[in-house]
Amino acid sequence: MELQLKIAGFLLVLLAMLHLVFPKYFKWDKELNNLSLINKEMMYVHTFFIGLMVLLMGLLCLSSSTEMAGTKLGKNIALGLFVFWGTRLLIQFYGYSSLNWKGKRFETSVHIFFTLLWIYFSAVFFWVYWGNVNG
Repeated sequence: MELQLKIAGFLLVLLAMLHLVFPKYFKWDKELNNLSLINKEMMYVHTFFIGLMVLLMGLLCLSSSTEMAGTKLGKNIALGLFVFWGTRLLIQFYGYSSLNWKGKRFETSVHIFFTLLWIYFSAVFFWVYWGNVNG
């Protein structure tokens, strides 16, 4: 299980880095022009903090996989991360319109990739939690 936590940690660090390109890729300099200043700033600030939290999750998995897989505190952290990523998985289907990706080759590929990634994160953290409960 420690290996899976390290793999998840590496993927989480990569995902955190991906947040750095969001403003340019999604053309926020143009797309957000009609928003009020507070809404525009919230997009940037919330994206920064989501990216930071994902980075910290990844660093935790990379640096403390033994403790996560073998302690009560690790079990509790894994349960929280399972809830986070399991909820994110549900949002993939119920928070975004399929109009964003259906019938578009690249967007459909991205949708499938991230769906599988959210399933992977959810499964790893659930298994860490369940293994600690039963181990």
